[in-house]
Amino acid sequence: MPRAKSKQDFGVVGLAVMGQNLALNVEEKGFSVAAYNRTVSRTTEFLAGPAKGKQVFGATSIPDFAASLKKPRCILLMVQAGPPVDEVLQQLRPHLEKDDILIDGGNSYYKDTIRRQQELAPAGLHFIGSGISGGEAGALHGPCIMPGGPRQAYDEVEPILARIAAQTEDGPCVAYMGPGGAGHYVKMVHNGIEYGVMACIAEVYDLLARLLGISAPEIGRVFGEWNREELGSYLLEITEAVLGYVDPETRQPLVDLILDQAGQKGTGKWASQDAFDVGVPLPTIDAAVTQRILSAFKKERVAASEVLRGPADQPTVERDTFIGDLRDALLGSVVTAYAQGMTLLRWASDEYRFDLNLAEIARIWKGGCIIRAKLLDPIKDAFSDEADLVNLMVAPYFCDLLAQVQVGWRRALVTAIEAGVPALALGVSLAYFDSYRSAHLPANLTQAQRDYFGAHTYQRLDREGTFHTQWEG
Repeated sequence: MPRAKSKQDFGVVGLAVMGQNLALNVEEKGFSVAAYNRTVSRTTEFLAGPAKGKQVFGATSIPDFAASLKKPRCILLMVQAGPPVDEVLQQLRPHLEKDDILIDGGNSYYKDTIRRQQELAPAGLHFIGSGISGGEAGALHGPCIMPGGPRQAYDEVEPILARIAAQTEDGPCVAYMGPGGAGHYVKMVHNGIEYGVMACIAEVYDLLARLLGISAPEIGRVFGEWNREELGSYLLEITEAVLGYVDPETRQPLVDLILDQAGQKGTGKWASQDAFDVGVPLPTIDAAVTQRILSAFKKERVAASEVLRGPADQPTVERDTFIGDLRDALLGSVVTAYAQGMTLLRWASDEYRFDLNLAEIARIWKGGCIIRAKLLDPIKDAFSDEADLVNLMVAPYFCDLLAQVQVGWRRALVTAIEAGVPALALGVSLAYFDSYRSAHLPANLTQAQRDYFGAHTYQRLDREGTFHTQWEG
């Protein structure tokens, strides 16, 4: 490959599909691009294919790549999270200079991002950890971008990021999240909410299939109707498409032929783990992670289905009523998933000094990202009206909505329990709602038990202070 005749505006390292599409997106918006991939053949194929005739220079080595960029250099890393990011940084560092900017656009753990910033800062290098959501199509046509790190570095790259991000009536779906690992933290919580919503949708699909016996395309049409209402979202949109897809070989719905074992890449699990550290409950997201882990026990589940018996009698289910109840259950559960995620962001913002703007986060999630949904407008409004809102569920709009759906939500879960069909995420979502609205919880007994066996002490309702009781004798 020839050397670049002129300096390029933007660099991309890593030419898997996401990296390629982001490079094409940047170029389409009027910026020249330098592209590099460790495997040279992939760069060659990219230049001969999607990037043919475009302002894209393909570098065959790290030195040529660095030399091809305008200063200060702006480089987007689209490599696998974990050690590969550190390996690329080690290769790049000898060829970078003070004020160069590196953007990690992968799903890196936010604590790794903070470490990398601290390692690069003494050399005057700026490291931005940026969540990027939208999948392959979003990368090409407009993703949601969640950058965090040095503010001055973000200001430098903002003109490019704002051009390539998804656009809504509220502006480009990119905003500065905060210092340190704020960008990757917000993306981690985004993915946790994504896990939760997907789990709830899957359980509704399962209940419709098992208890009403309707086909995947029919269920897809039900989701399609809901998608035109308050539940409208990208995830419901693609669910309708997936359920309606017919395998060309077997002429059966393809979803019926897919093994019921779900994978995960860790971001949902990280959200649950960090929430325990911060002290914020995420039961819907926790249940979604558990649901995926349970699905991996396929052989054990098949064996157990032969010996573990469920209810002998099945409940009578009236089709239209049950569909309406499931719609209410899904809407209520989706609200709780967002409420849990936003609460974690609020607490983490204080814990880690991110100074997150929750209204702005809801605004940029309206376009490009996987959890974009109609509900994000009232979510944004709720946090615009009250920046310190303690929980989304107590905002007037959502308080009224949850009151409207709870009767159907409860009926749907009663039916699921009577039928012996698991509804883990839908069930804990309702339990979260009921727990949060309870002025009294049975933690008083828990505290008494802890004091009995471990002298952990307790507090009383009727007087100040800390107490311990000799429970025996």
